[in-house]
Amino acid sequence: ATKRMCAVAINRTRESEEMYLETILLLHREHANVRAVDVGEELGYAKSSVSRGVNLLKDKGYIEIDPATGNITFTEAGKKKAEGVYERHRVITKALIKLGAEEHVAEENACRIEHVVSDELMAVLENFIA
Repeated sequence: ATKRMCAVAINRTRESEEMYLETILLLHREHANVRAVDVGEELGYAKSSVSRGVNLLKDKGYIEIDPATGNITFTEAGKKKAEGVYERHRVITKALIKLGAEEHVAEENACRIEHVVSDELMAVLENFIA
């Protein structure tokens, strides 16, 4: 049971990290400047959770935060990881729609699936929508 619990905790941490990265990426497509408060509003998370999450991303070298303005920018590694998460989301959404799901159902489920799907299954889904 302990091994399973560790895997669940690791997956939740990865999912949270990926949600923050994807959200920052999408916010940057709409706004020149993105701050932690914007991420919190978008995700509906408490300020303390967002502060902790954003600082973890900074510690991992995925983002930089301007001390004067609070603006968040991606490092090269962070942008690459965020774009990878978004690409998984896009592919899964398209595959689910192609299978017959309504767009809103596909979007909602892709948000959850994108964090746990294996590379092997992603290849299958990419071939399916090609």
